[in-house]
Amino acid sequence: MCEDFEEWLATDSFRSTKHSSMEKLIVHGGAPLKGRINISGSKNSSLPILAATLLTNDTCTIRRVPDLSDTNYMVRILGELGAEVERASGVVVVKAEKIKSVAPYDLVRKMRASICVLGPLTGRLKECTVSLPGGCVIGDRPVDLHLKGLEALGAQILVEGGDIFVNAKKGFKGGPMNLMGKHGSTVLGTDNVMMAAVLAKGITTIEGAAAEPEVEDLANFLIKMGAKIEGAGTNRITIEGVKELHGAEHVVIPDRIEAGTFLVAGAMLGDGVTLKRVMPEHMKTVTDALIKCGFPVDITKDSITVKPNPNAKGFDLTTLCYPGFPTDMQAQMCALACVINDTSTITETIFPQRFMHCAEMKRMGANIDLQGATARIRGGSVMKGAPVMASDLRASAALVLAGLVAEGKTEINRLYHIDRGYEHLDDKLAALGAQLERVQDK
Repeated sequence: MCEDFEEWLATDSFRSTKHSSMEKLIVHGGAPLKGRINISGSKNSSLPILAATLLTNDTCTIRRVPDLSDTNYMVRILGELGAEVERASGVVVVKAEKIKSVAPYDLVRKMRASICVLGPLTGRLKECTVSLPGGCVIGDRPVDLHLKGLEALGAQILVEGGDIFVNAKKGFKGGPMNLMGKHGSTVLGTDNVMMAAVLAKGITTIEGAAAEPEVEDLANFLIKMGAKIEGAGTNRITIEGVKELHGAEHVVIPDRIEAGTFLVAGAMLGDGVTLKRVMPEHMKTVTDALIKCGFPVDITKDSITVKPNPNAKGFDLTTLCYPGFPTDMQAQMCALACVINDTSTITETIFPQRFMHCAEMKRMGANIDLQGATARIRGGSVMKGAPVMASDLRASAALVLAGLVAEGKTEINRLYHIDRGYEHLDDKLAALGAQLERVQDK
């Protein structure tokens, strides 16, 4: 039923992640969008959940894992660490019976989220070496809070030569800590500490914990494995350590950022786009923003439908930690503001430098004035296709959205950014009626 790790390395799935850097997306603007699509599993849930399988030598089965370059790298990292990994049709089966304590630099450097193996490796083996990861260029993303949390549990840490050395041979001991940083709480830092603390002695209390749904999803998986966790989904998480964890099965929650991106696409043009396999409670700030602008939004238990409104009003948004407006939707809302015949402002408080997409949109005719961490967008200008360059994951999605409404042809380079976080984005848009094609960049 499943392909093993070595076989998967030879599949089109892996090869596509390797070669997408040599591809570009051609978007022919103006085609109306209509229809329904299924939202994939969450990237930001899948990565730490896959890492958490290292906490037990029993078999774990994770369902609805999206086919992305980021999740593919995580599967490779698990395999390189010694785990037996099988994957097929969105299902990943992991048996980490014997694992190594050193995460390989060649893989870790390719994905910022690979830092989330730090917690489970140290929690289970009491020591590990993990290279400082690479990642997208949207500002400083330090791992200081991750290390601060592990130190609070009793780890000795040395950062040298681009590597993080963690020693917890005396064992972890629970205690109080605060993981709030200058730009808010840390999602991956909360994940790492939570995974390390589940096998610690005593009780760990994390103040300033990230409250994102993805953190709660990881906690739910750990609870299925036998962990004792309370408060996940709030800013105060309590973990009572247990001696060992066992295998479990889990279904990853829907990706709220992918869903938000398609909602914006449906609001920008078309005649009704319906998203299935969503959790509307995770989408409230996005749907509230669209409704406030005047876009018709219909919400059911597991679906959301949106339609355009030529008389939509501008908006004033500020990105905040969950449950505030997500920074990962900021670029897409910039694209939406360009087609609203009004003025909108967006202030970025999480990653103040995350506006590199604005320069590319201006090449397409957007009227954007960037002052520090605030973008002022005067919408209604005619957008025209142009060659543009993606700088990060969400910026690339925003450029695709801009291309959908622009006159003529838009060429989006550095397609590997899109493949990091959107499962078959071009195929899903084509299913809704978009005219676009993925081609080799000569």
